[in-house]
Amino acid sequence: MRNFLLSLLLALVGHMSGQVTIAGLVIDGGNQRPVAYATVSLVAPDSSLLGGVLTDDGGRFVLNTDRRGTLTVMVSYLGYRPVNKNLYIGENNNVYDSGKLSLVPDAQTLEAVTVTGERATLSSALDKKTFDLGERQAQAGGSVLDAMKALPGVTLTQDGNVQLRGSDRVAVLVDGKQSAMTGYGNQRGLGSIPAANIERIEIINNPSAKYDAAGMAGIINIIYKEEKSTGFNGEVGLSYALGELTTRRDDLPTELGRYRLNSHLQPNAALNYRSGKLRSWVQGSVLAQQKLPNNEFTTRIYDDGRRTISQVPENRKQIHYVTRGGLDYLFDEQNTLSISGIYDYEHHIDTAQIPFINLNTGERYRYWNWKEDESTSLVNGRVDFQHDFDQPGHRLTLATQFTRGKEDEQYFLNDSTRFRQAQDTSHLIAIENVSAFNVDYVRPLAAGRIEAGGQLRFRRLPVSYEIGQGERSIIYPGLGDASRWTEDLYAGYLNYVYESAHFEAEAGLRAEQTAVTYALSPENVYYEEDDAYDYFRVYPNVRLTYKLDETNKLSLFFNRRVDRPGEQELRAFAKYDDPELLKVGNPYLRPQFSQTVELAYRRLWDDGSMYAAVYTRRSDDAFQRIFSIDTSNPDYDIINRIYQNTGRATNRGVELLYSQEVKQWWKYSLGANFYRIGIQEYTGTLLFPTVRPFTLAASNDNSWDVKFNNQFTFTKGWKGQLTAIYLAARNIPQGRELARSSVDFAVSRTVFSGKGEYVLAATDIFNGFGLRQEIDGEGFTAEYRNYYESQVVRLGFTYKW
Repeated sequence: MRNFLLSLLLALVGHMSGQVTIAGLVIDGGNQRPVAYATVSLVAPDSSLLGGVLTDDGGRFVLNTDRRGTLTVMVSYLGYRPVNKNLYIGENNNVYDSGKLSLVPDAQTLEAVTVTGERATLSSALDKKTFDLGERQAQAGGSVLDAMKALPGVTLTQDGNVQLRGSDRVAVLVDGKQSAMTGYGNQRGLGSIPAANIERIEIINNPSAKYDAAGMAGIINIIYKEEKSTGFNGEVGLSYALGELTTRRDDLPTELGRYRLNSHLQPNAALNYRSGKLRSWVQGSVLAQQKLPNNEFTTRIYDDGRRTISQVPENRKQIHYVTRGGLDYLFDEQNTLSISGIYDYEHHIDTAQIPFINLNTGERYRYWNWKEDESTSLVNGRVDFQHDFDQPGHRLTLATQFTRGKEDEQYFLNDSTRFRQAQDTSHLIAIENVSAFNVDYVRPLAAGRIEAGGQLRFRRLPVSYEIGQGERSIIYPGLGDASRWTEDLYAGYLNYVYESAHFEAEAGLRAEQTAVTYALSPENVYYEEDDAYDYFRVYPNVRLTYKLDETNKLSLFFNRRVDRPGEQELRAFAKYDDPELLKVGNPYLRPQFSQTVELAYRRLWDDGSMYAAVYTRRSDDAFQRIFSIDTSNPDYDIINRIYQNTGRATNRGVELLYSQEVKQWWKYSLGANFYRIGIQEYTGTLLFPTVRPFTLAASNDNSWDVKFNNQFTFTKGWKGQLTAIYLAARNIPQGRELARSSVDFAVSRTVFSGKGEYVLAATDIFNGFGLRQEIDGEGFTAEYRNYYESQVVRLGFTYKW
């Protein structure tokens, strides 16, 4: 409230001092859509420049001046004719609305000039970092996950999850919306999105109240390409890649081992049509590949002297289809209807032969092999209706969205030991249905805006589980055959933004009521009762920005957020990739809450920029997997990896981002993150499969990562990129993750008058990006190595018309 009153007071002082605010909206005269990043200048009668800004993502601009009389607002944008509008600024009014300024395409300019532009790395509000994928050839032809690997502050886990500043609790949006492409709190779907279809990626470390409160570490927003030309146009592409060219470690003795020289083929296409009232698009891709998603070596040393090693080479054959389409229809200048949808289908067959070797004797005491036949499908439909009021930027949006996801997973498990020669099977079907309804309202003010809205979201996820048990089955008995998880969310938010020549303020509050149930089969013997709980929380956000001058800004951020466990983390049915290192969820898991404080500084100059931030994030009721010995089966050594709430955790650090154009042919960016992870000592109780205590030791350690990206522009359409990534060792719950690194390189060349482009790219040239961890559990230590496929050479071609 204090910050809100301060903002109002500053606004009042500004008006009393005679400052004039001129607002407006820049639109495309052909399709009536807002034009972002157009240059707006305010000019005096003597042609002197009084000020200038760029329009924001919604085409809006705000200019401030202390001059009065007849002034001229001038708008310019590449490919359009400049537009001028004269305004008379009198003595009795301090706020002026210049209305809609329509830009008309300049056909002569469009035909004569082809310009490649680069979006600024930092937005003017310092609230997000924006990265243009067109400037990153080393990741071209791959997926969005491949592209994210080189972004400052972003790291990837071995299972495809995204981390920001050392945390994987990240919310991923597509075009600013939650989508079936990524699910809710799940980033693995990003591996199916071709980077060729993406225009840019935005990283928002401190989201405002208008965003869902989920995602403690922040938000990654993936923006698809949008064709602005009228008529039919499109793009086609084809990439072929080979992965797993070299090996970090020899396989343990089996007949199959792991796949090598794995092929990846991905064609993609996009088609757009735009007229005066209609814009429609369809994009699609097919991925056919043979790959190695996991190659896990685990060495376990027990306190009684037993030592064992195993390898899980997960060999995958996969086909993946993704289609995205939609249309926008402009009824008139004020009303637009948008319909969009996504269909994503994937099927893979995984096989693995897993030896267990006694390191004390050299004997292979167990031979485990399995086949997984899994298909997943995701369907997302969304309808948006937008009403623009007469005042520029005054807008009401209504939206409804339905998502249906299905996972159909069958395992065929074969065991060979001195205790048994038998086969088990399991068949799991999980179907997720999500219905969401949103209303969003934006009202421009004399020196800012008010945003308000609400959301209703209902999730239903029933799971069925069938077991075919062989002789002396190793699958836990008494699990039951079904579970059902539900989540109902009711949310509302209010966000206020103030802006003046030297000061910006943003303050918001989001309130959410959440009700969760988790019902298990009556036959389940591990959890005595079903779970149900509800909670009400408010999530404030504050941003205060002081503009030192035209090129320097200083911002202070504060926000609170939540991370809700998903069904994967709650699932009571164990995963039997490795029967002696079992991964399982926890139906009694609770949400974790965080609060973040950040101080950020940005400086711009003609050929570069610098960004620096100091941040601290505290998480309460943090959850992660706990390693614990399971003694329920006397014939086998079993370690469970079970999700558990473990008290408080902290992440404090400094993030730096520096970019510089050294020569016309060479520019680089350097991103570094220095941070300290704190894990609180915690003692709790595990319930599955036996009730037993556990203790998580306290841990505090420093870590850092650095990414150095070089871009080269040569003659005759040639470009190059060289990226170096180093992630230092860091502490994790019950252990330590060791350092890893990657060097990526690419060259590209445009052909056919700029309409076509060839790209040759190589990622992780020296094969050093595998995951290495050391675990210190109660009664044992473990050395975990995952040398999954990260080394890939890719050749791609795209053509636009």
